[in-house]
Amino acid sequence: MKKNLSTMPVLKSSKLLSLILMFMLSNSLSAKDHHQPGNTKAISPLEGRWDLTIDMDGKSAPSWLEVNHSGLSMLTGHFVGTGGSARPISRVYFANGKFNFSIPPQWEKEENNLDVEGILSGDNMNGTMKFPDGKTYNWNGKRAPSLNRVSEPKWGKPVVLFDGKNLDQWHTAGDNQWKAEEGMLRSPQTGSNLITNKKFNDFKLHIEFRIPAESNSGVYLRGRYEVQIEDSKGMEPLKDYFSAIYGFIEPTEMMAKAAGEWQTYDITLIGRNVTIIANGKMVICDRPIPGITGGALDSNEGEPGPILLQGDHGPVDFRNIIITPAK
Repeated sequence: MKKNLSTMPVLKSSKLLSLILMFMLSNSLSAKDHHQPGNTKAISPLEGRWDLTIDMDGKSAPSWLEVNHSGLSMLTGHFVGTGGSARPISRVYFANGKFNFSIPPQWEKEENNLDVEGILSGDNMNGTMKFPDGKTYNWNGKRAPSLNRVSEPKWGKPVVLFDGKNLDQWHTAGDNQWKAEEGMLRSPQTGSNLITNKKFNDFKLHIEFRIPAESNSGVYLRGRYEVQIEDSKGMEPLKDYFSAIYGFIEPTEMMAKAAGEWQTYDITLIGRNVTIIANGKMVICDRPIPGITGGALDSNEGEPGPILLQGDHGPVDFRNIIITPAK
C-alpha cells in the first residue's frame, strides 16, 4: 500500500545532519582500523627475487627464487631449478632468519620433493638443496638486480652473427653437431647448445629459424632468458609454447607457422624488459622478465651475456642472425 508522505514523521535538519556525520565517521574509523599497524604484517625481508648458484660437486649450476607475501602472514613464491620452468611454491616457512620450502618434482624421474633450506643475511643467503634423487648440495644467493634503465638506449651498428659460411663467432658447450651449410646454421640432430663468443648487454636481435614437426629449440637472451621455439601452430598461447619467455610470459597471440616453414623473431631486450615480434606480430610488449629460465648458463643477471641457441632438444636451422647492441 502506498504511504501518505504527509503523515510520516519528519526529522529536523539538525538531527538528520548529526546522523549523517556519525555514519560517515563510523565508516571512516572502520576503514582506518583495517590499516592500523596491529592489523597488518610488515613486509618480510625474504620477499623479492634472488639469483642462486648451486655447487653441484664443484660445478656451478644457476637457479632462481622469488618470494611474495599472501594475505596477512603467508609467504609463497616461485622457483627455477637447473632445468624446466618456474614452479610455484605453495608456502615458504620463515622464522629467525631461516627459511625452508618443498616443491614436487617437475621433469625429474623420481617422485620425491625438492627440499630447500636457507639462511638469510641482508641481501645474501645460503643453504642446502636436497634433490628428488636424494643428493644434497650447497648453494648461495644474492638479491637480484632491478636492471631498470634511466634512459632510452642509443643503438649501435648492426652486427652479423652468422655469415652463412662458418661458425667463427660461436662455440659449443660440448661436442659440436652444428654446421654451416647452404647459408644456414644447422643442428641436424640433438646435441650441444651453441653460444656466441661475444657477450651483450641491451640489444635488438633479428633471427630466422625453422624446425621439423615436434622439434623444439630456443633462443637464450644473455644466455639466461629463453624465448621458446616449438611446433605450436594452432595451440593456445601459453608460457611454454612458441614465442613465450619460457615458464614466465605467454604471448598475447599464437603466431606460429607450420613445422618446416621459416619463421622470424625480432626481439628487443632493455634491462630485463623484453619485446617480441613473432612472424611480424608483436606478441610480448615491454614486459619485465622475472628471472632466469631453466637451462640458463648462469644466474649473474647484472652482467652482459651471450646469445645461446638451444641444440639439445631436436633438429633446428637458423639464418640471418643480426644483433644491434646498445652503445
